[in-house]
Amino acid sequence: CCENIAAEDESCCLYHFCTHQSKYPLMYPRNSSHAQPFLLSGLPGMAQFHHWVFLPFGLMYLVAVLGNGTILLDPMHCFLAMLAAIDVVMVTSVVPKLLGIFWFHSNQIGFTACFVQMFFVHSSTAEESGVLLAMAFDRYVAICHPLRYRMILNRQTVARICLAIVVRGFLVMVPLSGMVTKLPYCHSLVVPHSYCEHMAVTSLACADPNPSRLYSVSLSSLIVGMDTAFIAASYLMILKAVLGKDSCRRAFSTCGCHMAVMLLFYIPGLVSIYVQQFSRAVSVRAQVLLADLYLTLPAVLNPIIYSMRNRRIRKAIKFLLWVLFDSMHCGVTASRCPYFGNNK
Repeated sequence: CCENIAAEDESCCLYHFCTHQSKYPLMYPRNSSHAQPFLLSGLPGMAQFHHWVFLPFGLMYLVAVLGNGTILLDPMHCFLAMLAAIDVVMVTSVVPKLLGIFWFHSNQIGFTACFVQMFFVHSSTAEESGVLLAMAFDRYVAICHPLRYRMILNRQTVARICLAIVVRGFLVMVPLSGMVTKLPYCHSLVVPHSYCEHMAVTSLACADPNPSRLYSVSLSSLIVGMDTAFIAASYLMILKAVLGKDSCRRAFSTCGCHMAVMLLFYIPGLVSIYVQQFSRAVSVRAQVLLADLYLTLPAVLNPIIYSMRNRRIRKAIKFLLWVLFDSMHCGVTASRCPYFGNNK
């Protein structure tokens, strides 16, 4: 099927094979007993630019890990630390494999590994939505009931909320994982995506994938709808409590970071979900790039947004960046660097 395609454009060849998979079906269904690996196409038709795309994604992954790692090393707030941990899990589930595709042309991913990646990616998005809801409730209690804050959000309550967020994320994915892994896959080996995204993987099934797709879209819409409704209710009560008071400006400043993080998470996520499910006018390449940025950008920008409000996080990130760039300037010899050896 790739005879008329330039050999160097590997992802274009993979995409060509994927989009014509009905002409070239495998002769037997693949399930857990025929666990052949999948092939990830990366960005379809852009193999010649993969090395260039590697650079921004590699830099974003480094910033995400360093920024969120800084928050985890100095966890001033449980929900903020949990958000940072989920962001690290999310980007680590996707970006290292993505970089392998872009730089080393490592398109292959194991059958089981593909579904494990799918599980962690989608459960992490559900958990992040839960954390944003918990943070909105935290802001409501802190602003509307400041004298009762420690009593309402004590350690036991916070621990239970965190546990409920994780359990909800896992329970959401267990039925979906069961439906997806039981499907017979006989159309193609090539996943038209840069990671094992649910819609892309089920498009390879030779059975009807609509039940799992309907479950995914319905539950995603339900979770996002319920969480955003409760978040909106929290902010309306905050607005009602502080409007016309001296603390109004401070309250808006405190909640501004959280609102920016919410918009950054929910809007690209909903656009990505509905475009993949319902839109045929958007190219596959644009859908894949949108999904990649949706999983990467929030993890990169969240610590930057919160560092603008928190002096300790801001100082820690500045120190890490100073160490990073100073190490590059010093070269490979550790003794030349001022913070190594005896030159402290």
